[in-house]
Amino acid sequence: MPSISVTPWGNSPAGPVERFTLTNDSGNSISVLSYGAIIQSIRMDGQEMILGYDDLSGYLGEYPYYGALVGRYGNRIAGARFALDGTTYVLDANENANQLHGGSVGFNRHPWQVEQTTTEDSATVMLSRISPDGEMGFPGNLRVSCSYAWTNDNTLRIHYTATTDKDTIVNLTNHAYFSIGGGGRSVLDQMLRLDADRYTPVDAQQIPTGQLTEVAGTPFDFRVAKAVGKDIASDHPQIARAGGYDHNWAINGYDGSLREFALLSDPVSGRSLRCFTTEPGVQVFTTNFTPGEFTVRDGAPVQPHTGICLETQHFPDSPNQANFQTPLLKVGDTYNTTTVYRFE
Repeated sequence: MPSISVTPWGNSPAGPVERFTLTNDSGNSISVLSYGAIIQSIRMDGQEMILGYDDLSGYLGEYPYYGALVGRYGNRIAGARFALDGTTYVLDANENANQLHGGSVGFNRHPWQVEQTTTEDSATVMLSRISPDGEMGFPGNLRVSCSYAWTNDNTLRIHYTATTDKDTIVNLTNHAYFSIGGGGRSVLDQMLRLDADRYTPVDAQQIPTGQLTEVAGTPFDFRVAKAVGKDIASDHPQIARAGGYDHNWAINGYDGSLREFALLSDPVSGRSLRCFTTEPGVQVFTTNFTPGEFTVRDGAPVQPHTGICLETQHFPDSPNQANFQTPLLKVGDTYNTTTVYRFE
């Protein structure tokens, strides 16, 4: 039967932090922090599957959202503002004039309350907090919960819910950097398939232009599996702008139901990651870092392209883009989304 162990993991400015390790019957595990609702580790057959830190200090400094739950709005909002019901809300701008991942003190910078449960097939931690009206500029007291369930078939099921007392916008995601080959190897030789015919091009500040562009004939075509690095050095202006992939794809057939959108496979280890979501988009980020810009486990500097993010989401800047699906959450409604990552 899967189990959960709890260990003290240092102190944040808001108080003590605990790490919850969920272990299935095969001995594979995930570890989640009560600070930032961060997925700190995913271990398969003794190997680490995500980038991250071995102690809390890394997560308290400036870091690239390793494994964090990001919100109230994941990704970018242009001009750090949006209009709703005739009111313009000015948000905390933490990336030039724009807001990224909920602002300078986003959901990844707060303590979360944690409840734990186990069944014959899974172990689950439920994390919750109240984001007060006006936090980082967003309207409404938002009651948020996120559950991480780890099953005997090595599936991570993430489920988000939220309610509000004032109409607002919500877009929650997890920022895990997957490294399914283990050992910090490059992801460029891993094979990726995306069920997406279109993507959203961006301007010089990584803000969507509002277009939905066909992937056919571009480096963004992953409809048939290809190596992540096959076209990453392309002279395509969108690739050059981001230094690789850091773009949102529109998942085919979006209707709010859970559907498979991606398959990532590593030819060396034979391991694969199958991905499902109820969301309309996925941000693929190929860790386009400067060499040594951040450190990871055992103090090793992270190198470019040693992880890949598959962040399920509403499209970036959706509050300001009339032709994108709305991220509006109205009073009386419940935000309710699911994303599943299955290791095979």
